[in-house]
Amino acid sequence: MAELNTQHMIDEVRDNIQTGDTLKTKLVLAHLPDVDMKTQNRLIYELSRGDVRFTVPILLHLMTEHVEIVDKLPIIKETLLSNLLAYPELLIEFLSDPSIKDKTHLINVAGELRFEEAVPALLYLVANSQDEAEIKLIIETLGMIGDPQAINTLTDYLYAANRELIVAAIQALGQVGTQSAMHRLAERMGTDNEMDYMILSIFADVQDPVSLEKLNDTLASHYAHMRIYAKQELVRIGAKAVPALIGNLLQDDPDFIIHTLNVLGDIGDESAIMPIRKLLEKGPKDANVRFAAYEALALLPLRKGAYTLTAGLTDPEDHVCVAAARAIDQNYSEILTAGIKNLLRSKDEEARHITKIIVNAQVDKVFLSLVGEDFFQELSLIYLPHAHKDTKEHYAKLLEENGFKDFAKKLKGDDEVEDKLKVVAVDDSRMILSIYKATLHELGYEPVLFEFPATAIEWLQKEKPVMVLTDLNMPEITGVMLAAEIRKKYSPKELPIIMVTTQNEVNDNDAAYAAGVNKVIQKPFNAALLKESMDEFLEN
Repeated sequence: MAELNTQHMIDEVRDNIQTGDTLKTKLVLAHLPDVDMKTQNRLIYELSRGDVRFTVPILLHLMTEHVEIVDKLPIIKETLLSNLLAYPELLIEFLSDPSIKDKTHLINVAGELRFEEAVPALLYLVANSQDEAEIKLIIETLGMIGDPQAINTLTDYLYAANRELIVAAIQALGQVGTQSAMHRLAERMGTDNEMDYMILSIFADVQDPVSLEKLNDTLASHYAHMRIYAKQELVRIGAKAVPALIGNLLQDDPDFIIHTLNVLGDIGDESAIMPIRKLLEKGPKDANVRFAAYEALALLPLRKGAYTLTAGLTDPEDHVCVAAARAIDQNYSEILTAGIKNLLRSKDEEARHITKIIVNAQVDKVFLSLVGEDFFQELSLIYLPHAHKDTKEHYAKLLEENGFKDFAKKLKGDDEVEDKLKVVAVDDSRMILSIYKATLHELGYEPVLFEFPATAIEWLQKEKPVMVLTDLNMPEITGVMLAAEIRKKYSPKELPIIMVTTQNEVNDNDAAYAAGVNKVIQKPFNAALLKESMDEFLEN
């Protein structure tokens, strides 16, 4: 091959620019890889001096047909961008020019410039393109620009046959971010878990009224993983989500109310206090609703009206009583002390039951405010010597630290020497775990408690209890996922699993049984109910 005359090449490009000869210019520049860098830069410089309508198509040709030299010569892309930045109105003209076959770089520039005026041209292009890669790029670019006039077109691609185009359309509508765009995304939910997660995450980021409403509605989803995700995002959003959540407390769906109360408690905004108290004043029939209400109040700063919490100590369900005791302990005052003392002085059956609740709930402020009374010492000694050893040790230490050493000595009780069968209980509520501890101990088992399913899975790789009791709705690893993981090591006969949940959803139950759960029972549970369910699978 003859050596190229670089000056001749430069002169040729200059002449071609003057005459508007695109073809000859392309032929000259095809030899860019064969000349030195100084000449390469000079040729591109000469090209940049031409009319933009001449220069830009040549640069696009280079970037499409000679990718290898473009990567080594960034001045080519820089020149293209500088021309389009100087004359952005011509971008629309180039996008609409049928002689420019590959418009990838033009589309990219429209996105980088957030050039709203280019949207009609992009919509025309996407409507007439058969190239899925180009369609995906245009969808992404429409999202970057964020112009609402693209919503209808983007919505069409939410139902495309190509999954990548669907995902691109979801993300693009999220970038548009208007209420109309959020409505379209909400309508797309319900057929694919991964896409539903993506849409929910968009709602959580946008946080407009429609997005908050849709996140809120997801608390009533029939699918545990969706509810859990919505809960986490609403807690992350915080006080902004509280007004919508408070409205849920007026609904009739107990599960929806329970999930709402869980979120309100975790957010911790005091504007939720009065609506929750009003809910309790109505006396909800569902014990799980009452439990969740007291559990939420235990996480909220009750400055006034805390005395009303004492009503929870006389609830017919132990779970609710424990939750009320925790709420009282968090908001303890002299008025509450007086109220509880009045309930206990009679030393009747109700007083004994309340004392048992106080002991098992391990509510230290309540306990210490009562321990100076002879009637409370008498009542507590009915239960404390026979409580779980951890509970006895806890109170013995508490009493000694606060000057009640003689009373602490009375807690020893009978030493437990026999080995007990281990039962694992997994629940993300520490309150429920304390109930499991007391109940399983009462039934003669050694409770092994886990707040985090991942830790339970690790423990179960090394040890085998006689049974696993698990909640359904837990973050990161649900009860269904936990059961599936356990079944990799143990069969249903080798290690029975009972799911104990507030819900009775067909979808959740089916998923639980498919994962290897032996039985599903509903909260609240007491010792008798738990024993009956466990005895189905354990040899006595």
